[in-house]
Amino acid sequence: MTIVCFISGTGTNYQKIVSRDPNHNYIVFTNRPSCEGIAKAKENGHIVIEMSHVPYFRGAREKYGGSIPRNCPEREKYEEDVWHLIENRIQKMPDLVCLAGYDQWLTDWTVERYPLKILNVHPGDTTKGYDGLHWVPTAKAILAGEEEIRATLFLVDKGEDTGPVLVQSKPLKIFQALEASDSEDLHNVLVYAKRHSITTYENFIETADDGYKEIMKRVCGHLQESLKVAGDWEIYPFAVHDLIARGRVAVDGRKLYVDGKQLPVYGYRLDTGL
Repeated sequence: MTIVCFISGTGTNYQKIVSRDPNHNYIVFTNRPSCEGIAKAKENGHIVIEMSHVPYFRGAREKYGGSIPRNCPEREKYEEDVWHLIENRIQKMPDLVCLAGYDQWLTDWTVERYPLKILNVHPGDTTKGYDGLHWVPTAKAILAGEEEIRATLFLVDKGEDTGPVLVQSKPLKIFQALEASDSEDLHNVLVYAKRHSITTYENFIETADDGYKEIMKRVCGHLQESLKVAGDWEIYPFAVHDLIARGRVAVDGRKLYVDGKQLPVYGYRLDTGL
């Protein structure tokens, strides 16, 4: 297979994918030239393509009055030029695209060019609405009363973390994964949330003071570091090499199949299989 990995930082997910099976044609693209992951790619002898997004987005934040829209012309132009570089370099379209710690949204233009061939991993159960960036998915799960969290690998569609799920990690028990001090802090936050009838992240942000918010952010950050190891680093290589590369996955619209069996909405779970 020809696999393009998009990275923006350390490239750890990319390295985990490669380590499981180095015998594919890997191309590494980054929007952040000279990031740490590029050194890994060069050590592996893989094709490296670097192109900063900054010149394309210069002035866009001011133009749009805040965050840059996902499908704005500046993003589309950037992605058109990115794919021109990649496809010209390898003289074809890749078989699979892995977002492996890539910090930019993909526009509908790219999703349409590579329909259901783009993988992304998320530190939460997307089927339960535990979406968002950084520590937010874990906070949503905790406030909803979950005792465990999972990482989710899905095929990218035009929504935000809404694509059909291919694989979910084994569950990570929340309190078992924490140090004693973090467990005590989380317990205190949950007592506060119960006292104020808080069951959603949005309500927590509106109600809690800065102290409770900082505690939740720190504890969830620690949990997500643990989930990265127990979740992301397990399900990404498994999905790429044990499922897709072996021809075990079939796609029919938004329905996914492994070995001819339709997957449930939460996909193939590593702890239970199909």
